Amino acid sequence: MSRTGPRPQVRPPEAGAVVEGEDLARVDWWGTELDGVTFTRCRFDDAGLEELVTRRCVFDSCVLTGVRMGGARHLGTAFLSCRFDRARLFDVTWDGCKLTGSQFPGAQLRPMTTTDTDWSWTSLRGADLSGLVLAGQRFREADLTGADLRESDLTGADLDRARLQGAHLRGADLRGASTDAVDWRAFELTGVRLDLVQSVQVARAHGALVVD
Repeated sequence: MSRTGPRPQVRPPEAGAVVEGEDLARVDWWGTELDGVTFTRCRFDDAGLEELVTRRCVFDSCVLTGVRMGGARHLGTAFLSCRFDRARLFDVTWDGCKLTGSQFPGAQLRPMTTTDTDWSWTSLRGADLSGLVLAGQRFREADLTGADLRESDLTGADLDRARLQGAHLRGADLRGASTDAVDWRAFELTGVRLDLVQSVQVARAHGALVVD
């Protein structure tokens, strides 16, 4: 068998299984449903996980470099401190998921649907998130340096201590978002929709004396 070809003989684990330290590179699990499975320190390099469905699974410190996951649906699943280098994640649904501490260098993330998902402490440097509905999502201390957030909906999102240096935000809606310790001088605000509290924060960040 080719070293670069798929490995269809590697069968998906049963519901509730615990898998630790396994090399699952190049597995072909197209359309597989995983329920309550825990993967710890596993590798999924270049795996074919298109149309995958996961329910209440945990991927802890896993490597998903080059993974193909188009059309996947993750329901209540956690990807904790995982790496998605160059992953193809287009049209993925994240519903009630935790992605805390995961990194997405070079990953294709749009289009996607994300609902009630925690992106805290993720690295999304340079990611294209333009036009996405990210309302109410948690991006606490996320690294969004240089990210493309143009026309994105971030209303009510948690952006506390998020790093937004060089982020592109023209047309983004930040109204109602929590922005504690955000450096308002680190990015261009032209065309960004803000609420009154945020407008005061911006003014103060630029040296204005705001009085009642």
